[in-house]
Amino acid sequence: MIKDYLQLIRVPQWIKNFFVFVPLLFSLHLFDKDYLLLSLKAFIVFSLASSFVYVVNDIIDIEADRAHPKKKNRPLASGKIKKSSAIILSVILLAVVLSSYFFFNYQFVSFLYAFLILNILYSFYLKHIVILDIFSIAAGFSIRVLAGAAVIDVPVSSWLILTTMFISLFLGVMKRHSELMQVADNNKSTRKVLAEYSTNFTNQMATVAASGVIICYALYTVSQRTVSVFNTENLIYTTPFVVFGIFRYMYLEYQSNQGENTTQVMMTDIPMILTVISYSIVTVLIIYKII
Repeated sequence: MIKDYLQLIRVPQWIKNFFVFVPLLFSLHLFDKDYLLLSLKAFIVFSLASSFVYVVNDIIDIEADRAHPKKKNRPLASGKIKKSSAIILSVILLAVVLSSYFFFNYQFVSFLYAFLILNILYSFYLKHIVILDIFSIAAGFSIRVLAGAAVIDVPVSSWLILTTMFISLFLGVMKRHSELMQVADNNKSTRKVLAEYSTNFTNQMATVAASGVIICYALYTVSQRTVSVFNTENLIYTTPFVVFGIFRYMYLEYQSNQGENTTQVMMTDIPMILTVISYSIVTVLIIYKII
């Protein structure tokens, strides 16, 4: 039963909320205990907020999930957890998230509530509108970054926000492309908006988004503000990790059709794991003048 509830709240998906740590990494306060604790609290709250959204989404899509080759095994769709129990759980999660108002600054709470509203709108309405569905996903990641900056009260580079937006768009497009491939294989779709997409269209969008990630990040590393803040031009040497990560993700999707589940890719693909770890280590070494 516990395993079913953990699956319902999608604990592995909490990895997406690590975006709240991005501003901390680039704020020069990574090793400051107070800043780290605030970011950790923000991560926990956003994880609970994400779980609330996942539960609500599963309640809404319970019938559609039962017709999906993979989603039919989810706790609600398979009948392992009753719908009434899921509703109670969602209310509890929402109450906990809303009560965080008393423990964070107003700006962070505003981003948190915006995240909730955006995802509720997505679950009921936005996910059915072509292109806007992908932008909604991207906006969720951008809000995480902005909230991460707000909770520790530090400014965030515009180039970093743009990079986050493009990488979020890229992941959203890859997800839609993978779903289209599944429809082609099974000749059955449980997501209405897929009828508005085509593989050729998603391929073009993926190319634009991938290019946006690489260009924006590269410009961020050499921008005058970045060089001034970190007092080094060496951050540009982290760009190859970003490029490799994008290309590796595209390879996994186009060659193996693994792009639907970002979390699974990030936690199971060894080259991707090594790339993320290497990028993180090199970035910390450069920013914090360890090398």
